[in-house]
Amino acid sequence: MKNNIVAFFFLMLLLSCGTDQKSNTASPVITHQQATVNPQQKVIPQVKKDFPIDFIMGKFNPEREDGFVEIQQKYASNSGMYMQRKAYDAFVKMAMAAEEDRISLKVISAARNFFRQKTIWERKWNGQTKVDGKDLSKAIQKPKQRALKILEFSSMPGTSRHHWGTDIDINNLNNSYFASGQGKKEYDWLVANAPSFGFCQPYTPINAARPKGYFEEKWHWSYMPISKPLTDAAEAQLRNELINGFDGSETAVEIDVVKHFVLGINRGCRH
Repeated sequence: MKNNIVAFFFLMLLLSCGTDQKSNTASPVITHQQATVNPQQKVIPQVKKDFPIDFIMGKFNPEREDGFVEIQQKYASNSGMYMQRKAYDAFVKMAMAAEEDRISLKVISAARNFFRQKTIWERKWNGQTKVDGKDLSKAIQKPKQRALKILEFSSMPGTSRHHWGTDIDINNLNNSYFASGQGKKEYDWLVANAPSFGFCQPYTPINAARPKGYFEEKWHWSYMPISKPLTDAAEAQLRNELINGFDGSETAVEIDVVKHFVLGINRGCRH
């Protein structure tokens, strides 16, 4: 009996010590970043894939895409143009502010999907649309050089920022228009005011700060709150090998279109 009593008290003592130890130790909360198997293993950040690759490459119909709206005739040169709603709302606010300063802003090109861009590209590639007055199918025989000529102002299908519904062309498609007169007033107003509405000019002059990419486009403006994460998604997911399905697509890898054109934009539009 004595031995049983001793054993009982000994057992209670052990249980008491175990309970105290547990109550005085906080349970660790392990985050995704802290949970590692090998401390010396290089941590590779996980890329958010909020944007499917088909969206990034414009393989959808803006008219049927959730979140896209048709631009009202008041703000468009033609009917049937679409933008992402948030980008469009920001543009309308910007256009209304410009009106107060006697500046008229109209969208002349907005969302263009892969198939629309394919038509534009192939017409230039095959000579139906002249480039600098020339039929490129006859004037430039080497595929890479022909592609580079078209890439001065036109994107390969699957690589255009116009796929996203965030980028618009405003008022005119010639830099000379914005160099003087009313066009210069419009451009100066955009440079001074567009950033406050979330817009940025992605294609500034080719120079040391932006050595590669499309030539300057004073008419092209991008809604950064959406286009910046889309640019980041394109950097993470888009590969030159995925750019195909049109005449001349074999040059995408040789030119490195993703690095030099998709990502070859004004740095201010990335930050």
